[in-house]
Amino acid sequence: MILFWKNLILFKAGWLACVYGAAHGLAWLGTAVVLAIALEHLRTAPGRQKEAMLLAVAAGIGLIWESILVSGGLLQYGDGFLVEGFAPYWIVAMWILFATTINVGMRWLKNNWILTSIVGAICGPAAFFFGERAGAVIFTENVLSLLAIGLGWAILLPLLAGMARRLDGYSVVPAA
Repeated sequence: MILFWKNLILFKAGWLACVYGAAHGLAWLGTAVVLAIALEHLRTAPGRQKEAMLLAVAAGIGLIWESILVSGGLLQYGDGFLVEGFAPYWIVAMWILFATTINVGMRWLKNNWILTSIVGAICGPAAFFFGERAGAVIFTENVLSLLAIGLGWAILLPLLAGMARRLDGYSVVPAA
């Protein structure tokens, strides 16, 4: 139970660090916090390789999806770009951060694809809405941007949850 709450608290701390860091021109700071959280997550995982693969998959999905939103002109970010036209590194770090929760604090996401899709459709845009209010992102088309984010998360969250079923480093029993 301690691991469950630790996981969710670290997720929230990482989310806040990324969003407020990016909003204030300190995207590197939030990314550094996520790196520390991801390393702690992997340190405590009995199956580190599986969890590391899940975090890498999440980074890839996040980079592709967020870059589509940026290059499609639906979102604008002010800080954290390594390559123009691609998603900023801190938002990719947030995908890694989120992936740290799927096999621990949000394990229930892996049980029901329909519910997971609904959660993605609602919570994805909600998180971006709060990020926009904090100043980390700008919606170029308010309704269209939120609809695209919702559709993407409705598809990508079940996909990521399915990958987490295969790459669950917390269901591995350590060797005695």
